[in-house]
Amino acid sequence: MTRVLQVENLRVSFPAVGSSRVYPVDGVSFTLDQGETLALVGESGSGKSLTSLALLQLVPSPGRVEAGSTIRLGDTDVLALEGDALRRIRGRRIGMVFQDPMTSLNPVFTAGDQIAEGVRAHFDVSRAEARRRALRLLQEVGMPDPTARLDAYPHQLSGGMRQRVMIAIALSAEPEILVADEPTTALDVTVQAQILEVLDRLRDSHGMAVLLITHDLGIVAGRADRVAVMYAGQIVEEAPTERLFARPSHPYTQGLFASIPRITGPVERLTPIGGSVPTPGAWPSGCRFRPRCPKAFEKCETMPPLLSVGPEHRARCWLAERGDP
Repeated sequence: MTRVLQVENLRVSFPAVGSSRVYPVDGVSFTLDQGETLALVGESGSGKSLTSLALLQLVPSPGRVEAGSTIRLGDTDVLALEGDALRRIRGRRIGMVFQDPMTSLNPVFTAGDQIAEGVRAHFDVSRAEARRRALRLLQEVGMPDPTARLDAYPHQLSGGMRQRVMIAIALSAEPEILVADEPTTALDVTVQAQILEVLDRLRDSHGMAVLLITHDLGIVAGRADRVAVMYAGQIVEEAPTERLFARPSHPYTQGLFASIPRITGPVERLTPIGGSVPTPGAWPSGCRFRPRCPKAFEKCETMPPLLSVGPEHRARCWLAERGDP
C-alpha cells in the first residue's frame, strides 16, 4: 500500500510554572496507508485530539510542536511548511472533522456557503459551481432534503445534520486523509450509526485514509483496520483491530475492554479503571499507568518501550517482556 502519513516521535509542549514545559503529547509515532482506517483510542486527556491538531500545525498558542518531531505527508515535511504552503495542505490534503459541529460551524453563514468556501479556497471555480459542488457533497453525505439544507443556518439543523455539514466541508477539497475527531459526540445511537456508515462509505468511494479519534472502543470493531491506544500522551498499545480485540495485552487496554457493557452472556458488574489520567505536569516516573495498574511490579518504575507481543502487535508494558501480558 502507499504510505500517505508518517508521524515519528511527535512531542507537543505547553509552558508550565517558571521556565519548565509540560508534554501532553510525548513521543507519539504511527503511520497511515492509503485507504486505511486507524483508530486512535483513549480516555479524555490522553492527547488524542492534540495529536490530530498537530498534523496541521493547529496546536493552540502557546503550545508548540517540539524539534525532533516528524510529520510527513507523502514526501512533504509538514512541519517545515508555513504561510501559503501550509494553507494548501490544510483541507486539500488533510480534511478535518472537528469534535463539536455547533462550535466549529460559523453561525452567521449558511451550510451551503460554508461548504462552498472550502471548495473555492482550493479550486478555481465560480460561486455558482462551488454552490453546485456543495449540493452534491450534501447529497453524498446523506443529508435529508439537501436542496433545502443548503440555505439553512447551523442553528436550524439537528446535531446529526450539522455533523454531515462538517463532513461535507472536510471533503470539499477532496483530501487524501480524513481526520475525524470524536465524530459521534453528543449524538444519539441511531444517528451515530448513520454518521459512521457515511464515513465508511466515503472512505471506500474516495480511497481516503481515515484517522478516527474516539474514546469508544465499541465503534472501532469492524470499522478500523488498526488501533493505537493512547494513555498519558503516549501510545501504549497498537495492533490490527481483530488481534487487539481478541488479545488486548496492555493492562490499560484490558481495563478499557472490561468497562464496556455487553448485551450477551451473563449479567456482570462493570469493572471501572480506578483513578484518572494524570495531568501532564504530574506524570509518575516509569510506566505512566503504574499508579492505576493492578499488575504493576518493581520494574514498572522504569519506563517500558513498545515491546512486541505478536505479529504487528506491540505494547508498552514490561509484562510483554516476560511473555505474560
